Amino acid sequence: MTIFNEIKPEEFEQSPFKLIGKDWMLITAEKDGKQNTMTASWGGFGVMWAKNVAYIVIRPQRFTKEFIDQSDTFSLTFFDESFRTALSYLGAKSGRDEDKIGKSNLTVLHADGIPLFEEANIAILCKKLYAQEYKPECFIAKDLNEKWYPDKDHHTLYIAEVTKILVKK
Repeated sequence: MTIFNEIKPEEFEQSPFKLIGKDWMLITAEKDGKQNTMTASWGGFGVMWAKNVAYIVIRPQRFTKEFIDQSDTFSLTFFDESFRTALSYLGAKSGRDEDKIGKSNLTVLHADGIPLFEEANIAILCKKLYAQEYKPECFIAKDLNEKWYPDKDHHTLYIAEVTKILVKK
């Protein structure tokens, strides 16, 4: 993949607060030879079980969840501000209803069999390690459950090993 260079996780100096919370990311997975993606602004990076990990959360109604659940791997991709409209579109539309990746004009590539986007500045390849649905009784701050889950559509938390970080040359 000549448009990206691989870097070690300890060389990754981007702020996850900016990348995820402000710039947003695409979570992308593949099943049965088809890809689906969704825009996300919640998640993070860290160390768990002596592994470099990413964690993401997905609500049960999201079509991308089916792809994440059916695959052992997924990618997190990050873009510059010129892609904000595409990220907004990909977050608002469902791949159940249309070919939203095709309509976004993003180009799917694969690295290690994992789909990512050519236009991304950063692609983080991930291998799932753990998944668990948030439970109302586990909220210590009860107001968070009331505020973010009035429809009882609790996210599933996924923790995944970061297997590769690719940055645009």
